[in-house]
Amino acid sequence: MSESIWKIPYTKPDAGALEQAGISRLLAQLLAARGVSSPDQAQALLASGPESLVDPMRMLGMREARDRVLRAIEQKEHVTVYGDYDVDGITSTCLLTDYLRSCGVDCGWYIPDRNDEGYGLNAAALQKLRDAGNTLVISVDCGITAAEEAVFARSIGLDLVITDHHECKKGSIPDACAVIDPKRKDDPYPNPELAGVGVAFKLVSACSGDQLATLERYADLVAVGTIADVMPLTGENRHLVRRGLKKLEENPRPGFYAMINEPGTLPRKPNAGFIGFTLAPRLNAAGRLGQTGKAEDLMLTEDPEEAARLNAELGDLNRERQKIENEIWHEAQAQLRAQPPDGPIVLAAEGWHQGVIGIAASRLSEQYGLPTVMISLSGENGKGSCRSCKGFNLYDALSACSEYLDGFGGHALAAGLTIRRDQIESFRRALRRYYEIHRPEPQPDVCCDLLVCDSSLLSIADVKSLDLLEPFGSANPKPVLCISDALLVSAYGVGPQKQHLKFAIEFDGMRFDGIFFSHSKEALGVLAGSCIDLAFTPQINEYMGSVTVQLTACAMRPHRPHGLCARILEKDCSALWAAGSFTPSRSDFVSIWKRYGAELHVASQLEDVLSLCPPEMSPERFCLCLAVFSEAGLLQSEDGGVYCSCYTHLEKKADLNATEIMRILREL
Repeated sequence: MSESIWKIPYTKPDAGALEQAGISRLLAQLLAARGVSSPDQAQALLASGPESLVDPMRMLGMREARDRVLRAIEQKEHVTVYGDYDVDGITSTCLLTDYLRSCGVDCGWYIPDRNDEGYGLNAAALQKLRDAGNTLVISVDCGITAAEEAVFARSIGLDLVITDHHECKKGSIPDACAVIDPKRKDDPYPNPELAGVGVAFKLVSACSGDQLATLERYADLVAVGTIADVMPLTGENRHLVRRGLKKLEENPRPGFYAMINEPGTLPRKPNAGFIGFTLAPRLNAAGRLGQTGKAEDLMLTEDPEEAARLNAELGDLNRERQKIENEIWHEAQAQLRAQPPDGPIVLAAEGWHQGVIGIAASRLSEQYGLPTVMISLSGENGKGSCRSCKGFNLYDALSACSEYLDGFGGHALAAGLTIRRDQIESFRRALRRYYEIHRPEPQPDVCCDLLVCDSSLLSIADVKSLDLLEPFGSANPKPVLCISDALLVSAYGVGPQKQHLKFAIEFDGMRFDGIFFSHSKEALGVLAGSCIDLAFTPQINEYMGSVTVQLTACAMRPHRPHGLCARILEKDCSALWAAGSFTPSRSDFVSIWKRYGAELHVASQLEDVLSLCPPEMSPERFCLCLAVFSEAGLLQSEDGGVYCSCYTHLEKKADLNATEIMRILREL
């Protein structure tokens, strides 16, 4: 039986205005549960059309950046785009390089070697580019912390335009020709959550003067970089990704076509999930293993045969990356077995591949629910990759511990650092102290958007309406619905090794089939014929002309009534919506009174209260009876609550049906 924490919303969302506007009941309730309260807000989210695009000239520094790039185009200068080695950096570099070349500029690209040079601008690379005749370097997805490098570039006569989207260190905006970063504190641009490729797109749009035409040309690159960098898919980002997914489906560049239509695989519709879990890791593998050039060439080539060859090479690199990652992860697990962590994980070892430790750090952070730092040592120096856990701002933590670091940068959830070997233990202690002060509240393992109390919400039409929420991603996740106290009709393994669970449930008079990938009923602790709680995403299943609703499970457990029972005993009337199916009858009240009578005494703890429940009665119905008794005055306590209440004799007969609780339940 799983002991994971579930967050189930027992209060009915206020979706009346959305339903009146013609939005399906299921979609309306889901939107309301996510804080969308008006039809205008719903329209803005669901439509996300060209009107959501913001004028790039509103971004601080854009005018200076545009003017300098246009001068380079006009004078046919030698320009280099300086990027990063992750997917966002690769797509940013390709977008700007392709645009400048199309304008007749002698434009090259430069991405530093992850192992030898590390992240971001460095003086040696800038000197090399100046010696090669470059007069302008444009950074993409990096540079906002490169204050010293900007001074160096100016000293050697190299103009520098910085485009980035990472956090800015206080008071240290580089002294470059232009700096554009929507996260600058003084920037009026309304979307600070652009990816690096989004910022590069804005610069090209400013230079071309036609944002819509620029998007039509580069939407696929913008979408892939935005999704891979886990940017929120709302507002402007949502439209950018939507346009990109459409281009990937209808008219992808040869590199993406090769990845989507790889020989030996089934046809795949490019959606956000496919990009995040299939396409992005393959592109990332090139940067992680120091061969970013293969990914750049794949994105820039116009030759389908070359694209197919480069895609096959990226596949080989990705398999090699997976092998290295597993080796590092097992070594890290061995270090942790001796003393399981109860605070931030900081591990260091010689020879760990710098390009791969970030993935291993992500796996450890997810496994232990703790911020994780993995450091690859070489001599007296170390380079680390950091991943956070829910509710913990990693960038702020590193800022607080910066006296022990040579450098760092990144986001709240992921960052990189450099550190001397002799500072690791001090850094570990400092990070532990910071974590103790800023320890995040326990986060639910399963977060449900909506509790489904009415099976008619899962009609084919309602479920199809959820397609309007696509694309799913950060800040707009795939909906997770919940059914509580459903009857598990059947459950059996399917697949070559019976590794997937096929099941059927009965709920509110309806039967639904479902699938739970990579889980067994034994591991879940559920049996056919028992009552379960199910967290799932509904999907439309079409098979041999039959169209049905299928429930794709993301969590399942034996039914736990505790959450709703606690709300009932606290007399939370808003939760009665979820208790409608447990409305007690007269015979239920009589059964409890015959069982306990004047000896009825309600304990102070929920578990003790539930232990009093008659075996033939559901806990939820039992708790409703106690709450009604309390409201009617048959049970009284010092604070007027249900807990610690005792039987009290009344002079006249109590009218249980006249209580507010029963009135609400009858209306439901």
